[in-house]
Formats: sequence, C-alpha cells, structure tokens
Amino acid sequence: MDAVTPKGNDTADLHSHLVRPSEMEWQKTRFPGCEAKTLLFDRKTGLMTALMRFAPGAVLPDHEHVNIEQTYVLEGSLVDKEGPAEGIECKAGEFIWREAGSRHVAWCPKGGLMLAIFQVPNKFFEADGRVRDANGNDWDEAWGHTRSA
Repeated sequence: MDAVTPKGNDTADLHSHLVRPSEMEWQKTRFPGCEAKTLLFDRKTGLMTALMRFAPGAVLPDHEHVNIEQTYVLEGSLVDKEGPAEGIECKAGEFIWREAGSRHVAWCPKGGLMLAIFQVPNKFFEADGRVRDANGNDWDEAWGHTRSA
C-alpha cells in the first residue's frame, strides 16, 4: 500500500503511516472542478482513500461503485443528480455509503470537500460505450484483476 506522501520518521515498524494532507498538492482529475489528494492507495486490491474537493457545480458523470464506497462530507454537499436515488443529498457532517453495483451521477451544487473510501475504483460509462476508470484507463485492463480480490 502506498500514499502519495513520502515515508520518513513518522513511519513505525512499517505498520503505522502518518499522512499529512496539508503538505500535499491537490491533483486535478479528468473531471472539471474535481481535485484529489490520495491518502492511501493499494494497486493490488484497488483500495483507495482520498480527500476529494469539488468546485461549485462540479459533476462526477455516470459511474458505478464496483464495491462498497463510503463518503464523509466535510464541507458543502454531495447530491445524486441522476440515478435510483436522485435528489438524495449528503450534507457537511453526514456520511453516505453505497452498495456494490450502485450507479449514479454525483453533483456538488455548492462545492464540497469530502473523505472518500473506495474498495475498488469506480467504473465510468463513456458516451461511446467504453468503460473507464477515473484516470481514463480501460477499466477491465486496469482493474479486472480485483474481481478475485
């Protein structure tokens, strides 16, 4: 497992890893208005924890949560813009989790800051029928190995 921050004196016996998000840069994603700080990432299993920051009006397009996804909203709100739970809003100080296989379009009408935990990266459905991950890679090529994890 790895975090984006360098390892140093704050790592004890390879068991505890201190991550300082305030010392990390926000990374742009391929989705306008969406930035991330990856706190933990395990390439083998797909486990990822990230701080996500959304500009007002930012949208995460049609995607499926391959496994359980958890989000704690620190600031702003996260709204299901489309999908079976259309209109549900998770506000600052609230927590929402989604079951494996859930699919929706997420929206931050006033912007937001949240802590997100993914067991496996989301599948994003492109207009041309391709299925990609958040980085734009073919999902099956990048993450198909996690089906047996």
